[in-house]
Amino acid sequence: MNVLVLGSGGREHAITWSLAKSPLVEELFVAPGNGGTAGIARNISGLNAEDGEAVLGFARDHKIDLVVIGPEAPLVAGVADVLRQAGVAVFGPDAQGAQLEGSKSYSKRFMDDNGIPTARYATFTELEPALAYLDELGVPVVVKADGLAAGKGVVVADDMEDAQDAVRACFDGAFGDAGSTVLIEECLQGPECSLLAFVSNGKAHCMATAQDHKRAFDGDRGPNTGGMGVYSPVPIVTPEEYAAMHQVMETAAAATAREPFAHDYRGVLYGGFMLTEDGPKVLEFNARFGDPETQVILPRLENDLAEVMLAVAEGRPDNIDLHWAEQWAVCVVLASEGYPGSYEKGKVILGIDEAEALDGVTVFHAGTAHNADGELVTAGGRVLNVVALGDSFEEARDLAYEACDLIYFEGKQLRSDIGLRALQGREAW
Repeated sequence: MNVLVLGSGGREHAITWSLAKSPLVEELFVAPGNGGTAGIARNISGLNAEDGEAVLGFARDHKIDLVVIGPEAPLVAGVADVLRQAGVAVFGPDAQGAQLEGSKSYSKRFMDDNGIPTARYATFTELEPALAYLDELGVPVVVKADGLAAGKGVVVADDMEDAQDAVRACFDGAFGDAGSTVLIEECLQGPECSLLAFVSNGKAHCMATAQDHKRAFDGDRGPNTGGMGVYSPVPIVTPEEYAAMHQVMETAAAATAREPFAHDYRGVLYGGFMLTEDGPKVLEFNARFGDPETQVILPRLENDLAEVMLAVAEGRPDNIDLHWAEQWAVCVVLASEGYPGSYEKGKVILGIDEAEALDGVTVFHAGTAHNADGELVTAGGRVLNVVALGDSFEEARDLAYEACDLIYFEGKQLRSDIGLRALQGREAW
């Protein structure tokens, strides 16, 4: 079959890499793709991934059998709705289902109505009541822009001045319309853990656990980012915690298939959890694969991803039976200097071939492109995802950093402590 993947990041490179291994896939397109996808698929520039009619036109012209929507913006824009109405199989929920990520207040109502444990919160559309609630709740506190803000609309504030500044930034337009409604919630304590599931017709097939590192610098310091590293599985998760998270994902999947939250949800549901002393609580739901979680989950998936995605898209969840490699996976993100703030592009990248020559290493491109001379250069904040598989957590981690040392570009920025706390055990939190 012919497959079109929408997106340009490390997540989409990992998805494309997995799909390219399937004997079912004949032609593989990525719009717009990046420097990494160019080597395994046909990159399509100029196609607006958030324009449903444009994507449908491309699908018809190229006889696309399956469209895989990577990022959240096209989902919220209703691209899946347009494709499905035209009879094109699509992996990704409809616009209503995507509101689980597109609106944090909607997602909280969804959790409340379905008995899903989450942090105490309130939503506001005016500054003064929001500031008054901050005084009531105290710090530490979490301030969130309600809508999509490219991963930058969440502030974990440890002092009141930072919290107030975060609220004012939202109402002052720092995140555009996404910040016109602000959600303020208690700051839960404990390790974070992600659990993703393939969801179709109200049924959930959970994937392997993963743990991201959101802060920019070692020791979980600095601003939040899109993710600086991740590993899978998560060794500190107890069987009881996993069972509780699994139950939450099944509850959420079932709720998407009935009123008042009836969606045409055929894709991935991402559950971001905090492992609190009172049990796992949901920090957020996302309506798509996580980034960089995908980069450690898919290399451990033993199934044919094309088969799984087609079953999800066609509403055949009973045909899915997931199998996972016993190996550990660790990913370290190489970022541009200055990320998540301003950064320069166009830095020449060297050493990827040498890194991938190491047994068990794969480098997924996130923000790369080719310049006029054909050189691979940086083109984003997060540049590369260096992924290593090993028979132990330590082996995978050491191999990932060995591969990172072989890659060079001017201003290369990375965290040196990805996974360290997992090695130290639960007491490290």
